[in-house]
Amino acid sequence: MARAELLLDDRYVLSPRAFAEIVVWRVPKPLSGSAHRFKYRLAFVVDGECVLRYDNEAGKGDHRHVKGRQTPYRFGDLDELQDDFWRDIDEWSSPWRP
Repeated sequence: MARAELLLDDRYVLSPRAFAEIVVWRVPKPLSGSAHRFKYRLAFVVDGECVLRYDNEAGKGDHRHVKGRQTPYRFGDLDELQDDFWRDIDEWSSPWRP
């Protein structure tokens, strides 16, 4: 039986008050609600509060949370996902990006 493979597990300390975390797995088959073989969680945390998160929980599909509001996300590929995530962080305050 195929197993999930961890592709990314990175934490970027952006300031004494903020960090970004990117975790991506390749899974044997798409999660319910997603059309690709990745399970991911990208989070931006400020003062202990997750203010931005991209993820694809089983059954919910690809989506993002911004300021407590969940919206659908169109997943293209991993590079585009990370670019979108960092772009959203940049909108909070620059220069967060490492």
